[in-house]
Amino acid sequence: MTFDELISLPALKNAQAQLSLPASWAQGRTVFGGLSAALMLQSMLHQLGDQNRRLLSFSCNFVGPLLSEQPFELNTQLLRSGKSASQMQATITQDNQVCLVALASFGKPRTSSISVSADDSFTLQEINPKQTLPYTDGVMPAFIQHIDLNLQQGALPFSGADSSHIGGWMKFKSPAQPHLSVLHLLALADAWPPTLLQLCKGPTPASSMSWYIEFLNDVELPGSEWFAMEAVTHQAEHGYAIEDAKLFSQDGTLLALSRQTVAVFDS
Repeated sequence: MTFDELISLPALKNAQAQLSLPASWAQGRTVFGGLSAALMLQSMLHQLGDQNRRLLSFSCNFVGPLLSEQPFELNTQLLRSGKSASQMQATITQDNQVCLVALASFGKPRTSSISVSADDSFTLQEINPKQTLPYTDGVMPAFIQHIDLNLQQGALPFSGADSSHIGGWMKFKSPAQPHLSVLHLLALADAWPPTLLQLCKGPTPASSMSWYIEFLNDVELPGSEWFAMEAVTHQAEHGYAIEDAKLFSQDGTLLALSRQTVAVFDS
């Protein structure tokens, strides 16, 4: 199933949904975190309804593994809805164990005299098809078969590199229908490997623990466009790392700011 088919599942329209995900979307022993997060966000959007409120921020804690090919439950709750902002929570459980918990804030435009433009820009070059990573079964996580990653900065995981930053382009192999949205951006923002894995000299397990992403604008772009991402390891010590990333549209507009806490098991 494609990403668009998964986020269009009818069950997501319910506040309580029973789902399972195919092994082709696995990331090691768990489901690709970007897909899990996008499913929670889609459920939130359904429960929020049409209130002209765009996604402002999304926070997710990866509590435990969410196994593919096994049923799980997604529960979504509207915590509060005021005149201009709404707060929502979603939880995924499997075998009575909490796997993921997410909080999101939504807001509608308000009249304000304050306006500060984001003047950040990326340093990536034009997309070079030769730099798109080929999918290798058994070597790369299964979910990569659905995604094109065009690496331009940094190095591959486990290469013993000196750099701890990564930059490149990303898109789903199947064009989005009818257009790219915050759901696509949220999922793709988690598609790249942790930045510090390129420092490792051999295969090393790593896992995202928490993820916070802020959206500067709504997203409605042609379905075949690429997103750009530039990420740095802000700090790493004692088996944990903080990663910061900026996410851009293909025309260079800053769309979102991301921060993750990653655990690495390299001892």
